[in-house]
Amino acid sequence: MTSEEIRPATAADVPAVKAVTDAAYTPYIERIGQVPQPMEADHAADVAAGKVFVTGDPLGGGVVGLVVVEAFTDHLFLDSIAVRPDAHGKGVGRRLLRFVDAHARALGLPEVRLYTNAMMWENQEIYPKYGYTLVERRVDGPYDRVHYRKRLD
Repeated sequence: MTSEEIRPATAADVPAVKAVTDAAYTPYIERIGQVPQPMEADHAADVAAGKVFVTGDPLGGGVVGLVVVEAFTDHLFLDSIAVRPDAHGKGVGRRLLRFVDAHARALGLPEVRLYTNAMMWENQEIYPKYGYTLVERRVDGPYDRVHYRKRLD
């Protein structure tokens, strides 16, 4: 896999999907006071359902980033985006977000929706830079979430 390639995850990728997700979200446990929801996902089921897309390291370092998406009739939901900490600042997240837009367009969907925990303030700085607009902030069970959407042209 080249550094630019993003492909559907396979069953063989499930351990890497878990490892990358855990590495990306573990730093938030103390801040938000609980395990972030993506860490508790059924990664094998998400991969089997075709919801997970991965990108890797051309030097053989394995999966460095991933997205988990779900298509609905009127939008693509970006459930999770995770980049291995040692790949931060290398454009992996930017490529994954561009992929999500392209995937939504290919499915004929007019927008992408996502939410982030209110305590993950870094994300609240990032998403608007990529065209996402704030929709609302609301508590969903134990999670205080900030909801965004991006309309695609």
